[in-house]
Amino acid sequence: MKLIKVAVAVLNQTPIDWDHNEANIRQALRLSRAVGATIVCLPELCVTGYGCEDAFHASGTHHMAWQILQNLLPETRGMVACIGLPVLYQNGLYNCAALVVDGTVAGFVAKRFLAGDGIHYEPRWFKAWASGARREIVLDGHAYPIGDLRFEVGGVKIGFEICEDAWVAARPGAALALRGVDIILNPSASHFAFGKINVRKRFVLEGSRAFGVSYLYSNLLGNESGRAIYDGGALIASNGRMLAEGQRFSFRDAGVLTAVIDVDATRMSQARTASFQPVLTETVNDLVSVAFVWPRVNPPAVRQPQDSWETSQYIKEQEFTRAMCLGLYDYMRKSHSNGFVVSLSGGADSAAVSVLVALMVEQGIAEMGAAAFLAKLTYLPGLQGLSSPREITGKLLTTVYQATANSGDVTRSAAKAVAEAIGAKFHEFDLEALVQGYRALARGAAGRELNWEQDDIALQNIQARVRGPGVWFLANMQGALLLATSNRSEAAVGYATMDGDTCGGLSPIAGIDKAFLRKWLRWMETDGISGPLPALRHINRQAPTAELRPAESKQTDENDLMPYPVLDAIERAAIRDKNGPLDCYRLMRVQFPDYSGAAMSKWVERFFNLWCRNQWKRERYAPSFHLDDENLDPKTWCRFPILSGGFARELEALRSYVDEEDD
Repeated sequence: MKLIKVAVAVLNQTPIDWDHNEANIRQALRLSRAVGATIVCLPELCVTGYGCEDAFHASGTHHMAWQILQNLLPETRGMVACIGLPVLYQNGLYNCAALVVDGTVAGFVAKRFLAGDGIHYEPRWFKAWASGARREIVLDGHAYPIGDLRFEVGGVKIGFEICEDAWVAARPGAALALRGVDIILNPSASHFAFGKINVRKRFVLEGSRAFGVSYLYSNLLGNESGRAIYDGGALIASNGRMLAEGQRFSFRDAGVLTAVIDVDATRMSQARTASFQPVLTETVNDLVSVAFVWPRVNPPAVRQPQDSWETSQYIKEQEFTRAMCLGLYDYMRKSHSNGFVVSLSGGADSAAVSVLVALMVEQGIAEMGAAAFLAKLTYLPGLQGLSSPREITGKLLTTVYQATANSGDVTRSAAKAVAEAIGAKFHEFDLEALVQGYRALARGAAGRELNWEQDDIALQNIQARVRGPGVWFLANMQGALLLATSNRSEAAVGYATMDGDTCGGLSPIAGIDKAFLRKWLRWMETDGISGPLPALRHINRQAPTAELRPAESKQTDENDLMPYPVLDAIERAAIRDKNGPLDCYRLMRVQFPDYSGAAMSKWVERFFNLWCRNQWKRERYAPSFHLDDENLDPKTWCRFPILSGGFARELEALRSYVDEEDD
């Protein structure tokens, strides 16, 4: 047996935060050394941070990255480390992994397949490296190999697949295996999305089996740069067997996952495979040889167990909660905000946002302890010495119920009950005088009395808008971050008042649909991530309502729009899957057979009309967290013109189809 103890790291980095990023890398290297690991795989672009955007085009960024790498070299004595950074070569910028052996840079592997879809824009900044190309780059007077490389370190061959390289059909691992590679390192920056961890596990496990290698997968962690959340989830597999799976959604800045691999075992696995035919004629000189003495390692221990919540039947609820908690914590501390302010209406959306802030505190303390949780918030006064999640939530979260004449006792009681249950500060603002003041101004300008028949939208919107200045004022006074409370279903059809319920510096739930939020709140009421929250019954027993019309109108969201499950299904069919109105209608008729054709055609037409009319609102939303491929954020995912033809011809075809269907 030739045994090697390996480690993969997860790091919570921040774009161009040089001191922070360097410190995290040092911590990961030292943790790896402390547990006796010799090979350490760190995440993609971990020196600069992955989300630098156009700062990658600043010469200072890659110059500083090279300096940071030089600073880190002494930490790698006696080790083999993969460290990600951008490298400028012949005026092209490349996403590279430096292989450092015993304190010396052995060379740079450049990423071959760039991520250019979804939230990724790598081709904007980087060039894709050509297969089989090897060159030399001179840095500080020293020449280093760069390109599509393999390394032979003390007789052990190491190759790379950098993040997207492993997601494509023609992944480099197949060619690396035929050239005798023993270990494949995958430094990644793979953002969280619901269920995505299962895809990663499949390509890591299958890569290790099909290529007959040991496969090391590292990843970023946390809310790195604002919108994308990284869940960590390091993986180590060998010969088709998962050796270790790392914790996801950790609140720590750095963590390592270790395992012991057997190089002889993977070599003999390739030898036993009849279809394995090694490449015997070298067409390119892609092998970099480095002397290294591997230390003696004891046989491997039993595989590390997976977190129990990963096998829960409520996996989506668990992932949502943990991703949002980590995203909120990192956003707060990296923006140096003094906590959060929420306009708590007594409805589902604002209750969900408030509960998530409280869970952020609870989950962070449960993992790290209060002292470590607060150690990252030293800029915040009044927190040191506190220990209970409830006390800390009371310092970090302020909620405000803002009433007008159309607000009812049910929502007021619900808002107060939720705030008390989670330990948040709770205030009540009576805004009716402000509403009447604006009505008087408008009445004077119009020269007539306002009424609900003529002025319905204006009268609703002014109530929502007067809630903005006061809660912004409170947030500004505290230096806190105001959280907007609109969800994705509302964003799709513009069922939100700009400068009203969209007020905020961050819109955390704008990437999730209303139907799931209601399901999540019911789960939180009865089960929850760490126990039930009975106070949510006050929220869950209500029908969602904007509560902006007089009580006798019995206003509900679904009466204004359509049933939320139908809205979300139309949105997925139309926006995610790019079906036109007629195809959406036909799909909905199958999916919701209990609704009449007339009702469904009305809802489909309403959706397309509202979608087109309200793109300008989606362009103005505060930043939101990316959670899945149904995201509507036009800054990172879903592009649509602000002005368009509105599907006029397509909607006419739908109406004609329904008329013929009725005949």
